[in-house]
Amino acid sequence: MLVAQQGGPQGGPTTDADPATAPAEADPAPAPHRHRPTLWAAAGLTALLLVLALFSLLIGSGSHPMGRALDFLLGDPGARADPQLRLAVMDVRVPRTIAAVLVGVALGTAGALLQAVTRNPLAETGLLGVNSGAALGVVIGLTYFGVSSPAGILVWALVGGMAASAVVLLLAASGRAAGSPLRLVLAGSALGATFHGMTSYVLLGTQSTFDVYRYWTIGSLAGIKTSTTLTMLPIVAVGLLIALGAGRPLSALALGDDSARSLGHRPARIRIVVAGAVTLLAGAAVALAGPIAFLGLLAPYAARTVTGPRMSAQLLLSALVAADVMIAADILARVIIRPWETPVSVLLALVGGPLLIWIARTNRMTGLGASGANA
Repeated sequence: MLVAQQGGPQGGPTTDADPATAPAEADPAPAPHRHRPTLWAAAGLTALLLVLALFSLLIGSGSHPMGRALDFLLGDPGARADPQLRLAVMDVRVPRTIAAVLVGVALGTAGALLQAVTRNPLAETGLLGVNSGAALGVVIGLTYFGVSSPAGILVWALVGGMAASAVVLLLAASGRAAGSPLRLVLAGSALGATFHGMTSYVLLGTQSTFDVYRYWTIGSLAGIKTSTTLTMLPIVAVGLLIALGAGRPLSALALGDDSARSLGHRPARIRIVVAGAVTLLAGAAVALAGPIAFLGLLAPYAARTVTGPRMSAQLLLSALVAADVMIAADILARVIIRPWETPVSVLLALVGGPLLIWIARTNRMTGLGASGANA
């Protein structure tokens, strides 16, 4: 009996085993429990997004009360017969709501991708030269091609952003260190500075161009049309599909290039593909709303505090967090100085600046960077 209770040198487990010496694999917590915080966070953020979308349809900078707008949405005949109310809800608030969600999802996803591929938790969507390229495209269209409509500005912003990112990718893909994070960052920073200088040079001699450009560059969703938003929808969808397929390769890449190669991935190709997705997402967002700072940086950081290093979960929560923040900021922009509007980028900068300083001072910043994980 004594041997049966204590076990011999080669015997099985004892009945009085010390918990401190129990094997690590005896953890009773099943794997799904590790994903429960992410699922709860995703459900909460989705519910919040639906509530904010409803408030976005009910609240505006005009004089229509929320109750009247709610009657319109519920199909009240009297409210439906009011042409001014119909204009406010259907032609102003609905496009802005869709655009806010689209821009937020695009910037949140692009920021998470960029931080993962560069292994830099403070990387943001302007790193590939998209913002500066879009700005140069708008200035060229205004100055040399007589563009004056919002749709024309959108096209030139999209073309400029994508062209700049394409040049960055070509520069980063050449040489012995092709596709490395450092080369990608340096190429984007150098080209962004060059395009910024070219934009300033063109603006110096054209006051009319500067007036239009100044309104675009502050970043706002005012005046968004449904047709404009629907035009950007396929571009964002393609970028999201690429991001969805990049979850596992990025998780492997976070373990190091050698580990990624041993798992059958090609690090340089992963970075180029992900940079292409970032270009589509950030280019569409900049074209719709102008340059929006901080959102693509802060949303992935907030997502990582819940998901840890799991890349697929990061992408989902980053998109939801950014969409919630974007639509909330747009609602606030309509009412803070009613009947006028505050540019949404100004509100995000006022919040994002202090948060960025706090993030940079925390000891967890490096640990929450894009580091290895299972998707």
